[in-house]
Amino acid sequence: MKMTQEELKAKLDAHKLWLETRDSDDVKGEQLNLTGADLCGADLCGADLTRADLCGADLTRADLTGADLRGADLTRADLTGADLCGANLTRADLAGADLRGADLTRADLRGANLTGADLRGADLRGADLTRAALTGADLTRADLTGADLRGADLTRADLRGANLDYSAWPLRCGSLNVKIDKRLAAQLMYHAMRAMHSCSDDADVAAVLASPECVALANQFHRVDECGPLKVLAND
Repeated sequence: MKMTQEELKAKLDAHKLWLETRDSDDVKGEQLNLTGADLCGADLCGADLTRADLCGADLTRADLTGADLRGADLTRADLTGADLCGANLTRADLAGADLRGADLTRADLRGANLTGADLRGADLRGADLTRAALTGADLTRADLTGADLRGADLTRADLRGANLDYSAWPLRCGSLNVKIDKRLAAQLMYHAMRAMHSCSDDADVAAVLASPECVALANQFHRVDECGPLKVLAND
């Protein structure tokens, strides 16, 4: 049965009291437990859901803008089309969560567990994904423009069709087994080859920069007109 806004408010008030007294000898209220609850379209804008149990909850199209979800359990939760703009999801557990088409612009996902999460078509512009676990996550067609991926684990993550313009690509083992498409391959190749010109006196580097095939692929970077095409390095 779908929970009414009044019932939800009562539970939120009890949770707030629990958060305020949980470290005292006189604990009051009750930690929010909405496991499997029907919260489709619920208004949770700015709600304090710190450490709340929302495992398997139906939060499709819910308004969670600016909500505090630090340390919350959202494993296998359905957040399809939910508005999480500016939400604080630091260290939240979103393993296996459905976030297709969710708005996560400027969301704080530092240290969040997004293992196996479905983020197809999600809006992650400006999101902070520092040290986030994205192992096996589906990020196809996700917008990661300006996202911070420093230290993120992208092992087996699917980034085909994703937009990573102006983002911070993690140069760590966790990005070695990621799935990408030709568009992203050309983008990464272009950036690497531009930097390689600074050490073109090395024979191995020079061989790559003198390769018409490598240069041709790099010049398929979608912003090449703005940044300038690479030229095949002339052999001396």
